[in-house]
Amino acid sequence: MGQVSWKGLFLSLFDYKTEKYVIAKNKKVGILYRVVQLSILAYLVGWVFVVKKGYQDTDTALQSSVITKLKGVAFTNTSELGERLWDVADYVIPPQGENVFFVMTNLIVTPNQRQTTCPESVNIPDGLCYEDEDCPAGQAVVAGNGVKTGRCLKDRDSIRGSCEVLAWCPVEKRSKPKKPLLASAENFTVFIKNSIRFPKFKFSKMNVLATNNESYLKTCHYSTEHPYCPIFLLGNIVRWAGNDFQKMALEGGVIGIQIEWNCDLDKAPSECNPHYSFSRLDNKFAEKSVSSGYNFRFAKYYRDAEGIEYRTLFKAYGIRFDVMVNGKAGKFNIIPTVINIGSGLALMGAGAFFCDLVLLYLIKKSNFYRGKKYEEVKSSSRKSLNSPTLNGNQSPDQLGGL
Repeated sequence: MGQVSWKGLFLSLFDYKTEKYVIAKNKKVGILYRVVQLSILAYLVGWVFVVKKGYQDTDTALQSSVITKLKGVAFTNTSELGERLWDVADYVIPPQGENVFFVMTNLIVTPNQRQTTCPESVNIPDGLCYEDEDCPAGQAVVAGNGVKTGRCLKDRDSIRGSCEVLAWCPVEKRSKPKKPLLASAENFTVFIKNSIRFPKFKFSKMNVLATNNESYLKTCHYSTEHPYCPIFLLGNIVRWAGNDFQKMALEGGVIGIQIEWNCDLDKAPSECNPHYSFSRLDNKFAEKSVSSGYNFRFAKYYRDAEGIEYRTLFKAYGIRFDVMVNGKAGKFNIIPTVINIGSGLALMGAGAFFCDLVLLYLIKKSNFYRGKKYEEVKSSSRKSLNSPTLNGNQSPDQLGGL
């Protein structure tokens, strides 16, 4: 018995299956088949070719350069700096005009520092002490300003003091600013010049209007009426990012400027336009956190008449702007067109396969339709055809023939 089954399995390897077309007069399955066909056709035409432009070859390897230039002046009068006029050389860092730039809006100044000994700030936990043994000489103050000298300095009638340190003295002030120093920076302007190139299609463009009018960029601001005038008010950029400039200027933050180039190169080059969007990149919901805002320190050094080196320490608060450019270009190409059409035809075949499953296994008369679709045909041997029992009136079908 086992040998017979193995023999039948072996011989079945040489069976050949050919398609047999059966027209099933079933309205439900027929309607389902047409719905599936229309759905696949709508997906292929509407989504693949119209929305996703599946007939195009694409280039996402965008090459881009960004140059920024700020304009604006501000006047301040403080006890540390006195009367002072601020221009772009003072509040823009770095001055080269890169795609990431920082605009200083607030400042804490510690003037006339020199390297000597002085008490550590009482706001530094590692600098607090009760006796000299709490200040081992030569040990750097953790998150502090200098190196301990071995002495604990106390005010009169005070139990706790702070360690004496070798540092730039007096040490930096630790008080937070109460209001932005350069509040008028809201009206400063930034010019963002962006040049892009799609190397696959050898297509280049710039976000500045091609004009010989030298006064154009001196009088325009970006708007829907002037999309090729990339001059923005800093206050508008922060507002478009969903924030208030004066609140953000107090302790700083980070703003992202996104430039999108999505170009259909089957159309005229004038249809390839930049689209701008703005967002805050640091955590705007952590304004009351100890780590909120954006700041860093820098110093300016000088020597007095006796040659002693001094410095003025600046703790700068402000807004960092990150200019990010990306995009995609597409152009007609026969290869993706043929591939997507072939994929659509394959989906049509999958739709027919699905309707076959419904017809042959899921409806009430599935056994009937299955019997009509699948027919087993066995070829007759020469011996049986020449048998004396063969009736000459028998048809090949009755004999199980071809």
